[in-house]
Amino acid sequence: MERLCALVAVALMVLSGPARPQTYPSRPITIIVPAAPGGVTDALGRVLAKQFSEAWGQQVIVENKPGANNQLAAEYVAKAAPDGYTLFIGPEVTFVVNPSLYSKLAYDPVRDFTPIAGLVTINHALILHPSVPAATVKDLLDLAKNKPGELNYGTFGIGSSGHLNMEMMQTLAGVKFQPIHYKGATPALTDVMAGHIQMMFISVGTAVPQWKSGNVKLIAVGAAKRMALIPEVPTVAESGLPGYEATSWFGLFAPAGAPREIVAKINGEMKRIFADPDFRKNFLDRQFFDSVVGSPEDLAEHIKTEEPKWRKVIRDAGVKVD
Repeated sequence: MERLCALVAVALMVLSGPARPQTYPSRPITIIVPAAPGGVTDALGRVLAKQFSEAWGQQVIVENKPGANNQLAAEYVAKAAPDGYTLFIGPEVTFVVNPSLYSKLAYDPVRDFTPIAGLVTINHALILHPSVPAATVKDLLDLAKNKPGELNYGTFGIGSSGHLNMEMMQTLAGVKFQPIHYKGATPALTDVMAGHIQMMFISVGTAVPQWKSGNVKLIAVGAAKRMALIPEVPTVAESGLPGYEATSWFGLFAPAGAPREIVAKINGEMKRIFADPDFRKNFLDRQFFDSVVGSPEDLAEHIKTEEPKWRKVIRDAGVKVD
């Protein structure tokens, strides 16, 4: 009788315990996106949801939680059950920018999350309204030195990649532009095309169609080397600012304490998805994305090395939200 009771107790513990990899997922998964529908973060969430759902035969839901420079979504995920059923598309700002931008955060970027894998790196393009008399980065910097404080640029929010990449350029070049902050990349781009503002950094995938249509000038990309899909466009680094890069990255995270086996299963599926030639051609290449899918340890190490870089940029620029 005692032996039977012990076996029942063990069985109940197994049934009530966290999901194991052989049964995961056994119910719908939610991917939290810290941005409104549309845009890069949302696109990544939706393509992952579709791929996971097809692979595992379970519904995968995308839930948008924009606000407070990703803090609302990050706090929500940090407090969720660490069972693999709540995942987070985390932009770099969540983990390496916000800690220096805010005196107090609603989440801990290291202790509150389990890294699963990097997703993509996005190279940014420096675009100008056609009326700006500059054809190269050198032209633009010379113009800025001759007309200090007269040139402006659009951002998609204080502390956004579009803001900090321009601040980094100003620091390296010793020039000053006037920031105009918007609530998103689309309204800023609209105003560049209309000539209400003069320039901005924006993702290459968003910039190229407007450049090819003649709505903007694309004078350089923030990639480390010329991009294979637009080899005629020089990099900022080769145009007078050696070592300069304007990029942003995204990763997939779970709440802290997620089972190692489930993290490994999700990571393995991500590697399969991003290695598929059709996925690369029809999604990554079309968006000008570079895959950075690797191990959870790779993502954790990347955060560790990126944080000091952006802390310095924010400190040198004197950027503070509160």
